[in-house]
Amino acid sequence: MSCSTLSRADVDFLLFDWLQVESLTLRPRFSEHSRETLESALKVYEDIATRLFAPHNKKNDQHEPQFDGERVQVNAEVAEALAAFCETGLMAAIHDEEIGGMQLPYVVERAGFAFLTAANAGTSAYAFLTMANANLLLHHGSAGQAARYVQPMMNGRYFGTMCLSETNAGSSLADITTRAERQPDGRYRLFGSKMWISGGDHELAENIVHLVLAKVPDEQSRLRPGAGGISLFITPKYLVDPEGGRGERNDVSLAGLNHKMGYRGTTNCVLSFGEGRFKPEGAAGALGELVGEEGRGLSYMFHMMNEARIGVGLGAAAIGYTGYLHALEYARTRRQGRLPGERDPSKPPVRLIEHADVRRMLLAQKAYVEGGMALGLYTALLVDEAATAQSEAARGAAARLLDLLTPVTKSWPSQWCLAANDLAIQVHGGYGYTRDYNVEQFYRDNRLNAIHEGTHGIQAADLLGRKVGADGGAAMSILEARIEATVLKAQRSLVLSAHAAELRTAWHRIRETTERLAKIADPRLRLANAAVYLEAFGHVVVAWLWLDQSCAAERAAERDRGNNAQRGKLAACSYFFAWELPKIAAWTRVLDPVERTPIDLDETAF
Repeated sequence: MSCSTLSRADVDFLLFDWLQVESLTLRPRFSEHSRETLESALKVYEDIATRLFAPHNKKNDQHEPQFDGERVQVNAEVAEALAAFCETGLMAAIHDEEIGGMQLPYVVERAGFAFLTAANAGTSAYAFLTMANANLLLHHGSAGQAARYVQPMMNGRYFGTMCLSETNAGSSLADITTRAERQPDGRYRLFGSKMWISGGDHELAENIVHLVLAKVPDEQSRLRPGAGGISLFITPKYLVDPEGGRGERNDVSLAGLNHKMGYRGTTNCVLSFGEGRFKPEGAAGALGELVGEEGRGLSYMFHMMNEARIGVGLGAAAIGYTGYLHALEYARTRRQGRLPGERDPSKPPVRLIEHADVRRMLLAQKAYVEGGMALGLYTALLVDEAATAQSEAARGAAARLLDLLTPVTKSWPSQWCLAANDLAIQVHGGYGYTRDYNVEQFYRDNRLNAIHEGTHGIQAADLLGRKVGADGGAAMSILEARIEATVLKAQRSLVLSAHAAELRTAWHRIRETTERLAKIADPRLRLANAAVYLEAFGHVVVAWLWLDQSCAAERAAERDRGNNAQRGKLAACSYFFAWELPKIAAWTRVLDPVERTPIDLDETAF
């Protein structure tokens, strides 16, 4: 089963041969680890994914959660899988030993979690959200909040959510209307509604810890317009007493379940706060605790969202990867048709993988999904670098580069690993479009990743509007230096030297385009085609990572000349440079000058 979920051999190559994560064990935070312990942790993730997550993936899709008017019912296997995950301690894998953590490097934890997402996106989402919730509270909550809410989440007794969107606001969080009224005891009562809340209601845990964005009214009972008035509140389904015990029901109720195209195993909810169905401590209004300071809720929530964006990108790569492995297996076993020039109908059909166009589709999938995994793991390593690198300069450089690459890490796999899922269906032909095969579900599950945690357009505006010019372009200079280091390394290889020259040319094109767009004063025009800029930028970044990991693959191939896996790496790199890198020229032409048709067209003409 694991061979059709995610390639452990490829994960090991990316972590140990390419990213050299074993060197992290020389740092104080990870000194208790060795390559053996890191590999053992990955084995646990892989084992749980194979035994407990993958078997009910299809059942999750076919029998989605139901609300009977009182409780949400989910498949029993979901609770069993999550309980096993929590019992291993992996919910707290990256955290301090003092709170039951393993102090596992973030990059290794993300690689391990990718096995769970590939096996069952719906079930893994509950753990994903809970871990992100706990991480936010550890960074921005008080010690008392950590003791009462984080520790139970680390133990799997409580699960967590993020409650941002509303029906009237969507991604425009400045327009939310959920209000938080101050109470004499320092708490707040919340009134409002939240939409698209993944994991918002269920019976999988004793409690659900909602992190809710809301606005505190002013002295005239008015909500401050804009994002500056947003605060963040812990608003649990059940109140929690000072000792951490579960108390009475809070005024948080399920208004309904959203029925989605994919990710059907995860409840997706409309939640009402303060409608009066429940009256904690004798009054309507959901009781909440302020996290940090009033007015800083959005900055706190973005800590969780940026972490989630890395996870979304890796999740997209993982779902694309399992689709690719299913398509590869099908192409190796399904016989259909004959090769061009073969006219004897008595000859048996050939396997699909022998057809040239099928081979092209498989290689495209490999280039997308292995490129997406490389991007996600490289960005995850930057999280470790920003926190634990020995020098302040190294930590600062990693933090800047992490900030620059986060929108790319979220969006590129969400688009191109979805394209891999589309090709997996195509390899299966008509069967791929039926529920008899898993690839159609993978496509539907992965389609969500281009939307949640900020759409493709939002990430594009973030990249072009903020990230590339931040600190005078400091992060761009860091990225350029790393790309150039890879170019110089690859120039020493007869196989890779041509790719090195192509990468340098492509990066210079991105640099020139970035500088030209920065000179456009009108932000509407400058950002009009930001999505195309993100396309081009992302492809150059992934081309760089393909070239860099190919340098490692070439070294590995020299050590083991019979290693077909490394030859496959080099072939996928060549495919990416031959088929994908040329797209950058077309994308950047749309930006020189900015193509105005979409913004100039009168809406009545659409």
